Amino acid sequence: MDHSNGDPAVPALIEGYYADPHLCVFGDRYFLYPTTDGSNEWGATSFRAFSSPDLIEWTDHGVVFSLPEHTRWAEAHAWAPAVAERDGRYYLYYTAERENIGVAVASSPTGPFTDLGRPLVAEGDFPGRAIDPNIFINDDGAAYLCWGNSVAHTVPLNEDMVSFNPSGVVSWIPTGFREAVNLHRRGDVYYLSWSENDTRDEDYRVRYATSTSPFGPWTDRGVLLEKDPQRGIRATGHHSIVRIPHTDEWLIAYHRFAIPGGTGYRRELAIDPLVHTDDGLLQKVIPSREPIVRDLAGYRTQSENASK
Repeated sequence: MDHSNGDPAVPALIEGYYADPHLCVFGDRYFLYPTTDGSNEWGATSFRAFSSPDLIEWTDHGVVFSLPEHTRWAEAHAWAPAVAERDGRYYLYYTAERENIGVAVASSPTGPFTDLGRPLVAEGDFPGRAIDPNIFINDDGAAYLCWGNSVAHTVPLNEDMVSFNPSGVVSWIPTGFREAVNLHRRGDVYYLSWSENDTRDEDYRVRYATSTSPFGPWTDRGVLLEKDPQRGIRATGHHSIVRIPHTDEWLIAYHRFAIPGGTGYRRELAIDPLVHTDDGLLQKVIPSREPIVRDLAGYRTQSENASK
C-alpha cells in the first residue's frame, strides 16, 4: 500500500468487514444497513443494523433479519439491504439466493422484520440479475424500487410497499452499468448513479447521470467516485445517498477494499459529503482526509430556531 503522499485513508466507518451500505435517517439517528462481508462468494445469511447520532459513535443493534430463521424461501447470500419508512412501518428490501429480491416489514428500524414469504422480484422475472435493490421516495411521496445487474430496472411500488404492477417496470442499460443503481432527486433534477466494473476489481467505481424524470432519458455525467491508490483507497462503489433533514447537505455511503489487505470479499465502509452544484451536476467525490461528523441534534436545533 502506497502512502507516499503522507495522507492515508480515513479509518473504516465501522470496524469489521462490511459492504453495500444503505444509509438513511429515521428520527434523530442515522441508520446503516450493510452486507456482512468477509466470506468467499459473499455467503452471508443475515443483516445487522447500526445507528448513530453523528456518524462517529455507532451502536450495533445486532442481527435484525436472518434468512434461515425468518424466511421460508431463502437460506444464503444475503446481500445489499435497503430500508424505507412509510406510516410508521419499516420495509427491508434485500437480495437472497444470488438472484432474488425479498422484502420484510417491521414496526421498528431494528426489527423484528416479518418476511413477505416469497421473492418480490424472482430470478428470471426480468432481464439481467435480480440483485441490489434500492428505494427512492419522490417529493410527492411515491415510492420506486430500483434494482439490477447488467440491466437496470425501476418501477413504482404500490401503496403497500410490497407489490408493484409488472407492466410499470422500465428497463435500460446505463453507460458501463454493472450493478447497484441508486436514484435521488434535488429540485427538478433526478440523479441516477450506479457501479461499474466488478466489485473484486480495484477499478470498481460510481458513475452518474441526470434527467428531469425518474424514468429518464438520462444524460451521462461521468465518474462520481473512484479509487485513490496513493492513499490505499481502491474499489469504491455500491453506494447510497441521503439528505440530512432540514438542510441541503447530502451524504454518500459506499464500500472500498479494506485497508490494509482488502479484497472483493473483505471490504469496509466509508461516508463522504455529496455536493450538488448550481448547474445541476455533482462534484466528484474525493475521499475525506478526516472523519465526517454530522450531528443530527445540532441540525434539528438550528431548524427549530430558524422557524421561531
